[in-house]
Amino acid sequence: MTVQEKLIKNKMGLLELASYLGNVSEACRVMGYSRDTFYRVKNAHDVGGMEALMEKSRRKPNLRNRVEPEVEKAVVDLALEDPSMGQKRASNELRERGVFISAAGVRGVWLRHGLERFEKRLKALEEHVAKTGAVVTEAQLRAMEKAKEEKIAWGEIETEHVGYLGSQDTFYVGTLKGVGRVYQQTFIDTYSAVGFCKLYTSKHPINAADILNDRVIPFLDEHGVPLLRILTDRGTEYCGKPDTHEYQLFLALNDIEHTKTKAKHPQTNGICERFNKTCLDEFYKVAFRKKIYTTLDQLQADLDEWLEKYNNRRTHQGKRCQGRTPMATFLANLPAAKEKIDIGKEGSLAVVN
Repeated sequence: MTVQEKLIKNKMGLLELASYLGNVSEACRVMGYSRDTFYRVKNAHDVGGMEALMEKSRRKPNLRNRVEPEVEKAVVDLALEDPSMGQKRASNELRERGVFISAAGVRGVWLRHGLERFEKRLKALEEHVAKTGAVVTEAQLRAMEKAKEEKIAWGEIETEHVGYLGSQDTFYVGTLKGVGRVYQQTFIDTYSAVGFCKLYTSKHPINAADILNDRVIPFLDEHGVPLLRILTDRGTEYCGKPDTHEYQLFLALNDIEHTKTKAKHPQTNGICERFNKTCLDEFYKVAFRKKIYTTLDQLQADLDEWLEKYNNRRTHQGKRCQGRTPMATFLANLPAAKEKIDIGKEGSLAVVN
């Protein structure tokens, strides 16, 4: 309940109590109001209803304290010209141009125009470019790239279509008696959330490449789209010398671009980490309480059965799935993905020629 709602509730309570008791003085004594206040509240309610009981601010903006319109326009224009500037730097830059306004004054203008945060200024720039068709300057492009890097660092991944970016991670399942340590190689398509998992007893580079070769690449080839880029952490199973490292060699042979997470920022690969947690909560915690596994093949068979359900029958609440299953999202985006890939190939050929 807001402060306004509490005040209205108290005033309505005063009117109702006075009506119930039939005694204004007694109602005012109980509620702690004066008779003068009671009649002002009653008159306001009789004239305007409950809305008239809202507290009205007596503050009026002192327009004489505001900056001149041309100065305000210069501040807004600079915010669109280079959204990455802070208020102090913007003030210094404007001073160089002959426009004098303090850093606090810049922030005041930004607040009036909803530009006080870098993300808001960036959004305003995108809307301005879309509306006017203006050419993006180098400074504006730099600001957009900075925002893109920050999004990636905090787990917000930009992905154009299915097959555009895959995310891979190694998940330690546990130790099985008679088998030893069990590791899961996890892959998820960042657009559709279609997932693949395969179990191993070690976390070598050859195993990281095997899941791509055995599960991921054949699946994408079957649907006629390539895997363009893959995102992994900086573990030894993914990173090494390009000419001797099995995983790096596999990516080079299949023309897959390799992107690594920002150091000390595991949230960069957050989509795959979240899928690992889903596997843990919805499969492993249940499966290990229902059955005793003695071989890796037994566990892999049950994992494959769960993955079939996850991809084809379990609804997903992700940004692009919106309540659809991952496989339904994948198939829905497939025509657009093929069209974008074809356009990209044509553009590459044109550049070569």
